Amino acid sequence: MIFWSLWWAWLCFALILGIAEMLIPGFIFLGFAIGAAVVALLLALGLSVTLPLLLLIFAALSLVTWLGLRRYFALPKGQVKTFEDDING
Repeated sequence: MIFWSLWWAWLCFALILGIAEMLIPGFIFLGFAIGAAVVALLLALGLSVTLPLLLLIFAALSLVTWLGLRRYFALPKGQVKTFEDDING
């Protein structure tokens, strides 16, 4: 069996990307992690496709997820995030 067609390999990749998101926050890796997790779910359900199509599915899911996260967690137009208190004080 080829490594990229294993669902658990994609789940491990999603976990690594999720950990990277925790270390470097900013919703950069979270979209990719969710995309990889959905690909793992699709492979676990029996999806059998070639590598180029699988990478296309991963890229499309990651892009849609990342755009959705940006839209959901974005500040209203024209606002800037300011902090009044220091969390360490």
